[in-house]
Amino acid sequence: MTTAAPPRVGTLLREWRDRRRISQLELALRADSSARHISFIETGRSRPSQEMVLRLADHLDVPVRERNALLIAAGYAPLYPERSVDDPSMSALRESLERLLTGYEPFPALVVDGTYEVLAANRGIAALLEGVAEHLLEPPLNAMRLTLHPEGLAPRIRNLREWRGHLLDQMDRQLALMRSSPLRALYDEVAAYPLPATGGRETAVAGDTPPFALPMMIEHGGRTLSFISTIATFNTPMDVTVSELAIETFLPADPETAAALGGFSRS
Repeated sequence: MTTAAPPRVGTLLREWRDRRRISQLELALRADSSARHISFIETGRSRPSQEMVLRLADHLDVPVRERNALLIAAGYAPLYPERSVDDPSMSALRESLERLLTGYEPFPALVVDGTYEVLAANRGIAALLEGVAEHLLEPPLNAMRLTLHPEGLAPRIRNLREWRGHLLDQMDRQLALMRSSPLRALYDEVAAYPLPATGGRETAVAGDTPPFALPMMIEHGGRTLSFISTIATFNTPMDVTVSELAIETFLPADPETAAALGGFSRS
């Protein structure tokens, strides 16, 4: 039996450079180096310093997880830790996220990781999950499965075709920027879900006043609620886990939805 040799740092850097569609000369100019030196690194004729690895990774916008992989391939120790959100050292992060989610109520908000596993959610999200199949609510919850599965929210999303397309495009853009086998597997899974036999055919742009952004239109309690989704991430993360966290909030897209949610909060 033979085992594959670990990837060289030059090979990985060239892959990231190709992925970003940047020439050796352009990368050299950005990193205050020379195209000759970049070429030598990529072909293995020169071993980059730790500082150079990090500088190139920064200019190539390499995700934090993959920066550790570059450092290891270059013979250096990984720089960024990967701690669970439940780690005692993450208590300040957990408390801050909980305050944010609670403060956003009655509007829905949740926190997901790099594969859309739900790490925290508020009561606004819980209210929308009525009628979702029990097996989809078993931990770990996955936001993409909950939304697009035929036994999840999908049958109640009035503009499912549009919203499904938006979510698949979002995942596709992520996959274009990072290497993630779990995310690829999730994409393939949810993209293969059949569309529900009923509903999901309404368009969000119908009517005299088109929305300012694509809303998710979902049936709840006998009415249609309309939400605009926003996503926030952490600036300059120094931990792999934190670098992949995303806070998604859902803004009411119309006065009727805002009024309906206000009514829920008083009940």
